[in-house]
Amino acid sequence: MAKESNQKPVLIRRASHDDVQAILSVIAPYVADGKILPRTVTELSDLIDTYFVAEVEEKILGCVVLEIYSKKLCEVRSLAVSAEAQGLGIGKKLVAACVALAKNENIMEVMAISSNEEFFQSCGFDFTLPGEKKALFLLP
Repeated sequence: MAKESNQKPVLIRRASHDDVQAILSVIAPYVADGKILPRTVTELSDLIDTYFVAEVEEKILGCVVLEIYSKKLCEVRSLAVSAEAQGLGIGKKLVAACVALAKNENIMEVMAISSNEEFFQSCGFDFTLPGEKKALFLLP
């Protein structure tokens, strides 16, 4: 199906509350694999204003959220593309929508935590910020 979908237009749009169940369906395989943290319906509803979905022929095949922490920092989270739509550039389009929203909101830094660093590097992300700032983590 990937070749068929490749010829059909992909619509990237802001998500609505009507999309919550479809978003849960798209992220479910990634949650099951431990690649995305689980989200509840309440969490999705609370973040819906900064969620984006990718549609092909009115079917949601991808999603992402820009979680805004402050005017200084936000995070690209829960990026997922259905297996049937892998390799069509949908992930990059979803990330670009998040980056555009961050720019529009004048947020200084956009971060992504991922097991697929090559993908995010291909979207322009890097391990360091100006002044060589790096993210460090501690699990309590």
